[in-house]
Amino acid sequence: MAMLFLGALAVPVAAPLPALAEASGKGPVATISITGQGKLSMAPDMAVVTTRVVTPAKTAPEALDENTKAISEVIAEIKKAGIEAKDIQTSGFSIFPRYEQQKGRENQPPAIAGYEVANGVTVNIRDLAKLGPILNAVVQSGANEVNGISFQVSDADKKMDEARKAAVENAKSRASLYAQAAGVKLGKILSISEGGASMPQPLYMRAEKMAFASDGAIPVEAGQETLSASVTIVWELAD
Repeated sequence: MAMLFLGALAVPVAAPLPALAEASGKGPVATISITGQGKLSMAPDMAVVTTRVVTPAKTAPEALDENTKAISEVIAEIKKAGIEAKDIQTSGFSIFPRYEQQKGRENQPPAIAGYEVANGVTVNIRDLAKLGPILNAVVQSGANEVNGISFQVSDADKKMDEARKAAVENAKSRASLYAQAAGVKLGKILSISEGGASMPQPLYMRAEKMAFASDGAIPVEAGQETLSASVTIVWELAD
């Protein structure tokens, strides 16, 4: 369940705005500028996993053939786990030679000892209950490298609106408090500007060239992410 928090930045009462000083012909206009913050904390509801099969062989065709069979099995296991084709994308395909220094020829360039083919898939997992079993399944089926796991909040842009509303309410509340303490009243709003919004950054877990497999699901913890927004509102002050 999402939890809503209100926070605030300590912002002093602003000096008269130069642009408004003579606007009405009555001299400087007294204003107050307040920055409010809103935060929304929630648990991530999806994960993005990139996993690869890295296959060495004596020749490039041999490495490609073995790799193609292995990555096909990995993709089949991912689909068997209930992941739709639209959430599976090929990524990181490469073929490159492997070099080694030959004994007795230390003064010469390393010679090609074989080739290595790497091919992978990036998978969007929209049900986090499937994450552990899928990680285990891809390793069991031949994947030997996981480049990263990122936990994300789906539809973060839409959910940011709640944080923005909270930031406005926070600014209004603080402005009223300052005005009451100063013995003045808030007038009309002169300007509203968004000071910035912060959406959760992907949290990456990394494990390279895994040489293990387990019959049980790999335990994972998604934790929480926080959406935050800030807004600065300038009011005219009335006696």
